[in-house]
Amino acid sequence: MRDAVPRAAAPVTRDRGIDALRAVAILGVVLGHWLVTALVVDSGTVRAASPLQYTPALTPASWVFQTLAVFFFVGGYVAARGSASTGAARALRPRRLRARLGRLFRPVGALLAVWAAVLGVLLAGGAGYVTVRALGKLALSPLWFLPVFAALTAATPVAARLHPLWPLAVVGCVDLWRLRFDGPPALGWVNVAAGWLVPYALGARGARRGLPGRRTAWALLGCGAAATAGLVRYAGYPAAMVGVPGAEVSNLNPPTLAAVTFGLAQCGAALLLLGPLRRVLRRPAAWAAVALLNLSAMTVFLWHQTAMMAVSALGLLAGGPLPGLHTVPDGGGWVPARLLWLPAFAAVLLVCRAAFQPYEHPYERSPRGT
Repeated sequence: MRDAVPRAAAPVTRDRGIDALRAVAILGVVLGHWLVTALVVDSGTVRAASPLQYTPALTPASWVFQTLAVFFFVGGYVAARGSASTGAARALRPRRLRARLGRLFRPVGALLAVWAAVLGVLLAGGAGYVTVRALGKLALSPLWFLPVFAALTAATPVAARLHPLWPLAVVGCVDLWRLRFDGPPALGWVNVAAGWLVPYALGARGARRGLPGRRTAWALLGCGAAATAGLVRYAGYPAAMVGVPGAEVSNLNPPTLAAVTFGLAQCGAALLLLGPLRRVLRRPAAWAAVALLNLSAMTVFLWHQTAMMAVSALGLLAGGPLPGLHTVPDGGGWVPARLLWLPAFAAVLLVCRAAFQPYEHPYERSPRGT
């Protein structure tokens, strides 16, 4: 398995612990979506639902699988470290920025082309608007991440010098105005940039000044968790760290102060895990698995919802609706049934990875040519 990892993915200067955190964040997003998103088939119509809507006791699952803050933290660290190694001025050169952003946006074209064809076939075949909208929204929902991450990437030299408390204060002020003083709802979208800038700037500063030590990591974990608990208990923020259909307020759409403080707690936990992860990844097999996932990170992120929907469609053709796949997630039996479908989702995702990963790295040269 070690030979399957391109040499470019495994130079001795890489921080394998950071790469492992990225892999953990990606897996958290994928598994989280697979576990809290249900496609319910009812009278020929397909609609999206969530078990969190029917079973609030499952809310702690959102604390485990909502790992976006870790992904932004790692992204800031990696981008700023690359800038530091080549000089900040070079990091701002358009050609270098285009190359970095190209790795984000190249795979999108394939996703849009495939889903344009799928939705066109569904509409031509007489599928209802509700069904087409539900499927298209799920398939394309990961795309929100790209412009946000691209903007932060372009601003890396500034983010590396910005204290995370500044964008955290912006998030707090926006929430106060929007949620307590009836400010315009559109104001909340300021937090899409400000909220994710907090972990991104934390990672970027860590690359420039050195990652925080264990004392700071414990402080981030403890203070972030305490602040989140206080906001949920006394300020009326939702306990779920993901959006729940029908909820008056979502912690992610746009990010709230509770989501950001929760993200800081996650970053503290991630820093504490770095040491153990680095030791585990001295093993070639463990490092190969992490490196391979990182090489196809964008493909996995973009296509994981499609994999779930493909299994759901095949299940219908095979005689559905099937428990845990097409049924309303309103009972205790839905979660065990859904867990049984996860290997099928993963298998189809591997097929998607094989088909579309070349769009993520179209210019890779073979080992003979390197």
